[in-house]
Amino acid sequence: MIRRRLGILVACALPFFAADGAGAASAATDPSVTVTGGRVQGVALEKGGAAFKGLPFAQPPVGALRWREPMQVKPWAGMRDATAFGAPCSQSPQFIRVPGVVSKEDCLYLNVWTPEWPIRSKLPVMVWIPGGGNYFGSGTSPTFDGESLARHGVVLVTINYRLGDLGFFSHPKLTRESPHHASGNQAILDQIAALKWVRDNIAKFGGDARNVTIFGESAGSLDVSVLMATPLSKGLFKRVIGESGSVVGLGAPFAMAQAEKVGETAVTRWGLAANATLSDMRAVPADAIVKADPNFPQTHPDLGVTVDGYVFPRDPAAVFAAGKEHRVALLHGNNARERVPNTTPPEDLKKAIDAAYGPLAERGLTLYSSAPTDASYGTPADQWADDTSFRCPAVAQLLSHVAAGNVAYAYEFARVPAGREPVGATHASELAYVFGTLDHGFVAVVGPQPSGFSEVDRQVSATIQTYWTNFAKTGNPNGGALPTWPKFDRATRAYVQFTDAGPVTKSDLRRPFCDLFIDNLKRPPGKSS
Repeated sequence: MIRRRLGILVACALPFFAADGAGAASAATDPSVTVTGGRVQGVALEKGGAAFKGLPFAQPPVGALRWREPMQVKPWAGMRDATAFGAPCSQSPQFIRVPGVVSKEDCLYLNVWTPEWPIRSKLPVMVWIPGGGNYFGSGTSPTFDGESLARHGVVLVTINYRLGDLGFFSHPKLTRESPHHASGNQAILDQIAALKWVRDNIAKFGGDARNVTIFGESAGSLDVSVLMATPLSKGLFKRVIGESGSVVGLGAPFAMAQAEKVGETAVTRWGLAANATLSDMRAVPADAIVKADPNFPQTHPDLGVTVDGYVFPRDPAAVFAAGKEHRVALLHGNNARERVPNTTPPEDLKKAIDAAYGPLAERGLTLYSSAPTDASYGTPADQWADDTSFRCPAVAQLLSHVAAGNVAYAYEFARVPAGREPVGATHASELAYVFGTLDHGFVAVVGPQPSGFSEVDRQVSATIQTYWTNFAKTGNPNGGALPTWPKFDRATRAYVQFTDAGPVTKSDLRRPFCDLFIDNLKRPPGKSS
């Protein structure tokens, strides 16, 4: 089995009302609501609407609560300020690129943007789960400012969740402590807790708790995918958008016993003895835990997801293969050239194909040896890397989802702004287009920053935002004067490619390569002939 990793990592009319009975005039300038825990005061936006930042959706997971599932927020007295973001979850300082911001273990906060204040209608809700390999990132990045997307008629929520060994940590002693006889997946439980907070509170911000779309990129896309496969999230969302990260093709995640052994090894890196108590482990500073495991994807090749018998009774990929994932609409895709342009020589590419495809390797060698270097997809080595890590896993996940009778739409992002022509449409480069933050939030995971943005870039951004929010409203991205986006099906595998010339409808995304990838997924593990 291939074990490629993810890289780097209708609105319903309501009578007019002012939140919590406040007068219309004061509510417009002093937005405040009562949520789980107490009253919060946000900030009115210049163009209308309001933002509420740093809202706690669980107790701080510190001290005795480290590695426990998220606990209900404790009430506070008086008005809580909600005009500034909470801290990002503990991670290496190199990933915090906002001056003055420091990550902390006390980090379970979310942020809400609403396009109107006072509230006049019930709007669809979009909940953003950020990426970062499940060991860095946060919902507070400037790229993820939610105002622009919210102005397309949705309530936008961004969240934090525990990361790395603080969010995906299993250990036999934790398993024994747990009432569920499981440990690990704390970050997934955080995401579920945030969704429950949305269910219970989002109406106060004008959101429709019955019409929630979760969306994420990279590890966030993996996470929204696995959330479709856990019984604990059932009924908490109606639609899913996954950008550059699929549950299919990752290989089997750790079983409980494997994850516990990884956890026992991690404890020794923290300077503790093998017989250390949970109290000893919980006393280790969060920064020391982060520093001791800087290469989380190497020690957790499943990005932390564990089949623990509680959050995940089965391997999420197996749930999809059996057609047992949640029956929700899915919009899913990737970028044209996700990874760093590859200088792998042909002989090393041959070794990689041999190792991954076994008895199917000859078929793979024939395909890739005859594949020309492509302006969008790069060299055959580039193509191999993206096909097996992103492109074909997305196709496989879509095929499984529609085979189970669900609606799905597929895309490929191929727009390259000026100055980034040498690297192409790489991993995460669609994010500023999705959020409408081109001027202050472009994510250049690899390669140079753009030299500037043209009207073409702004039009691509507006088009994507409209498609994304249409999908959140109705489960169908189409509407108005937009070019028609056909549903994905097994026959044509139709998708939309976002190009310099706008959205273009295509079909059969690299079908021979992806058919090979899918055939290899079906090969029994360890079978060599």
